[in-house]
Amino acid sequence: MTRDPASPQRRREDRAHLTGQGVYAADAPLDRPLQIAFVRSQEAGIRLTEIDAKNAAASPGVRGIYTANDVAHLGKLSINPVIPLYEVPDYPILAGGFISAAGQPIAAVVAESMAEAMDAAEQVFADGTPEATPPRNIAGQEWQVGDADAAFAAAAHVVEAEVTHPRLAPSPMEPRGISIRYEAATDAVTIWHSTQTPHRTRSELANIFGIATERIRVIAQHVGGAFGMKASLYPEEVFAVWAAFRHRRDTQWIATRSDDFVSALHGRGITSRGALAVDAEGRFLALKADVSAPLGPWLPNSALVPAWNAGRILPSGYDVPVVKISTRGVSTVLGPTGIYRGAGRPEANCLMERLVDKAARALGMDPFDIRKKNLLPAAAMPHRTPTGAMLDSGDYAEGLARLKEATAYQDLCASRDLRRAAGELVGLGVAFYLEPSGEGWETARVTLREDGRVLVASGSSSQGHAREMAYAKIASMAMGVAPQRIDVELGDTATAPTGIGALASRSTAIGGSAVLQACQQAMALKDKGAKLPVTAEVRYENDGQAWGYGAYLVMLSVCKDTGAGTIEQVTCLDDTGTIIDAELVNGQILGGFAQGFGEAMMEQVVHDADGQLLTGSFMDYAIPRAADVPWLDINTMETPSPMNLLGAKGVGEAGTIGAPAAILNAAIDALSPLGVTDLQMPLTPYRLWQAMKDAEQL
Repeated sequence: MTRDPASPQRRREDRAHLTGQGVYAADAPLDRPLQIAFVRSQEAGIRLTEIDAKNAAASPGVRGIYTANDVAHLGKLSINPVIPLYEVPDYPILAGGFISAAGQPIAAVVAESMAEAMDAAEQVFADGTPEATPPRNIAGQEWQVGDADAAFAAAAHVVEAEVTHPRLAPSPMEPRGISIRYEAATDAVTIWHSTQTPHRTRSELANIFGIATERIRVIAQHVGGAFGMKASLYPEEVFAVWAAFRHRRDTQWIATRSDDFVSALHGRGITSRGALAVDAEGRFLALKADVSAPLGPWLPNSALVPAWNAGRILPSGYDVPVVKISTRGVSTVLGPTGIYRGAGRPEANCLMERLVDKAARALGMDPFDIRKKNLLPAAAMPHRTPTGAMLDSGDYAEGLARLKEATAYQDLCASRDLRRAAGELVGLGVAFYLEPSGEGWETARVTLREDGRVLVASGSSSQGHAREMAYAKIASMAMGVAPQRIDVELGDTATAPTGIGALASRSTAIGGSAVLQACQQAMALKDKGAKLPVTAEVRYENDGQAWGYGAYLVMLSVCKDTGAGTIEQVTCLDDTGTIIDAELVNGQILGGFAQGFGEAMMEQVVHDADGQLLTGSFMDYAIPRAADVPWLDINTMETPSPMNLLGAKGVGEAGTIGAPAAILNAAIDALSPLGVTDLQMPLTPYRLWQAMKDAEQL
């Protein structure tokens, strides 16, 4: 494939979005669709004893009110068993009997209009009795290499850290939504679904209903953000499809923002504890770590991935010969959790980078120096980590050196020290990170037409991150055809080959490699004299995960009077492998950083002791606005990955992995003159102010 230095192309989807022609789940062309409103449990940890829907059933426009027994025969959602699962929770479409979490749907009203459905739902009465449900481990895994106890006993220094990540609400611009057109002639459905994985939606629905996949078509034409929250299939969405078959009519459910806060997947919430053994020269000897990940009342397909990643990514890119690591999934009485941009990667990274910073302080070493001393050298690649992961390629020390140079680090240190001497609270934070991208397969189909145009159909999909433009550019470089003459189709199970979708930073590395391979095969057919049109369809599987990496440096100051933290400078260096489109790479880095900044500084889902959600709107849940996000100085390098045809590495989650650890380290450094050694995110003004006040009492 020839690299094309041509000027950046406009994002293909922008015109439709900017002119109001986007087709989201709510915009599907339906015929007088029935609308659905869900009655949700107001309590957590109760045994449901009564549901009274008599008055609701008599309300205008109501076509049916359904409870758990009506849909109890439906099948379950599949779960990716990345770590052993000891107990499989139920997947209640409508919850009955024991209610694990507030917000679970316990009844559904189907009516002619949303107003009528909502009015009737308010007239459904439910009651129950409290039932104790202590947390319990339902999944887990351990990794152990060497004698950790002996290594710790021989260490010159042992440092410990605990990091509790706030529970986060992903909050895409488009809430969840599903629209179903019922096809009476074939007893089939066409579904417009706000999802990252349209083919998974089709296969899971077919399994749950016990019907052939040919009776289900799924379209994800435009998706207004997802971030992992829309990678699985929700009980409300299953019910909406069931209702379409039941009533033999078009049906629709579009979540409100309140619905998403209370019942969509939350991310993070993981607590990690660790200890690092270090010798007198600052070499890492051994790592102990324990990860506890919350799980909700039902498990989405990728529910176990955060717990898995938060354990198996340790000890990051460092040379640590001895490890003892455990991870577990813990059942709770809070709402469902799952993958959220990063999915366990930020959790592993924050723990490791806090331990590294603590080790640097214990030995009086510079944060850059201790990292350089312990990072795996380029000559060690590929490298099998103690948890079995294969790090494919890269020069970690070179990336760190480039960041140090780009930030004029010594000048920043001098500036920090001068300001401290004048009484300011200001600190510097450094963090290295790894970003494993997805593995497995993806499909593509490429057709060369008689008129010289090219059609690329991909099994991958888009959640608003310009896949169409990236795939057109890959095809253009591979075939020598102008991008404007290349059409791209994805997100429709009727026109695109079966594929996985858009998640785990896999779209370019795997989906793009599939497009490249299909282009190469189509060109080979043409060069052998095949008559146009010619079509090549491939199922491409990569050779393993491509591991992106990089580092962040943050300068942060804290106001002594208010506790307000201000990020004054942020610089990143990312090795994303082969860069197909620099503008799209920068966009992914910046978007990930904005979400990493949100976790570090302001975002947190809060429940009370009874499991009631206290942050159920943007009045209570702080999400970064454009004016809140500091300027990010982006630097990149390219070490092609040998794991896929393009040599690409993941970048979609980089900012959520590297930024929080660097921000946390910077805040602790800023307050270190007061004796502060630990903080937890989010670093709100109150939390920083309280840390200062607590330090005064010591």
